Amino acid sequence: MNRFDYVRAGSVAEAVAAAAEPGAAYLAAGTNLLDLMKGGLTRPGRLVDVTHLPGLDRIEHLPDGGVRIGALVRNSDLAYDAGFAKAHPAVAEALLSGASAQLRNAATVAGNLLQRTRCPYFYDPASACNKRDPGAGCDARGGETRLHAVLGWSEHCIATHPSDFCVPLVSLDAVLEIEGRAGAREVPLEALYRLPDDRPDRETVLEPGDLIVALRLPPQAAAFAGHSRYLKVRDRTSYAFAVVSVAASLRLDGGGIGEARIALGGVALKPWRARAAEAVLAGAEPSEANFRAAADAALTDARPSGDNAFKIELARRLIVRTLARAAAGTPDRMPALPASAFSGDALHA
Repeated sequence: MNRFDYVRAGSVAEAVAAAAEPGAAYLAAGTNLLDLMKGGLTRPGRLVDVTHLPGLDRIEHLPDGGVRIGALVRNSDLAYDAGFAKAHPAVAEALLSGASAQLRNAATVAGNLLQRTRCPYFYDPASACNKRDPGAGCDARGGETRLHAVLGWSEHCIATHPSDFCVPLVSLDAVLEIEGRAGAREVPLEALYRLPDDRPDRETVLEPGDLIVALRLPPQAAAFAGHSRYLKVRDRTSYAFAVVSVAASLRLDGGGIGEARIALGGVALKPWRARAAEAVLAGAEPSEANFRAAADAALTDARPSGDNAFKIELARRLIVRTLARAAAGTPDRMPALPASAFSGDALHA
């Protein structure tokens, strides 16, 4: 068994100081970290328990119309917060499409954003993986690549990021509040993640000791509440990571699209903001032809990383379907099968 020190932090400053030591890791719910430790994929010399830090488990609806979500808020608590779900329905739908109810009841929002890839080659100690062991190579290249990246990948890594939650957040310009050794700073969620390039082991811009204390959605995000959807294609209806997912939000103005927000999941090592697609739709009519043009723009740079060219066409079709559902309007109640692309809009009773 790997031995480690355990530190229960009493304040954010104490947590940052303890986690800045080499080999330290933060422990919240541990729904991903403990699996990694049990599999020998990570061996922290110190666990810094942040579960009792005061004030990090609150959902605050701000006077300007934005929302501030503490890092320790549980996924299920956020998804079922009535005010949050009404203002940000695609985010709530994404949360309810991830993992199982038991895991959502335990997992924290910051931990969700920082979960590591589910690439099977990363989880297999017998396989070469540059993310796990820099310079070892990537056995996924030339291997089973059905679920791997089609955007932003490199010869050194073709993994994807597994979070559903982060996809609509990126489309809505979420911002992280971070405390670190140099003090407090803010980082757009989209800028948190690194693409693999030649250093896939460097997954985020976080430095040793950096602690996410909250994330914020700006007041402008709520303007999309009436036309906002998240759809996810997966191998089974529940408890499965996305093959491809899409978050789409529209602000309609006089029958046209005043503004569009689109992001993709399951296609890259980060949530993929499709700004070229957004530009195609700005000022356009909400029609299938325009949705197809936007999908084409979103995937201009897509290329297979092996035997997964189907994901490009799947993503294209899912963008069109998600935009069509967003244009039709957000359901009054959460769909019975959240984020399912095949369930229609049957609702919970």
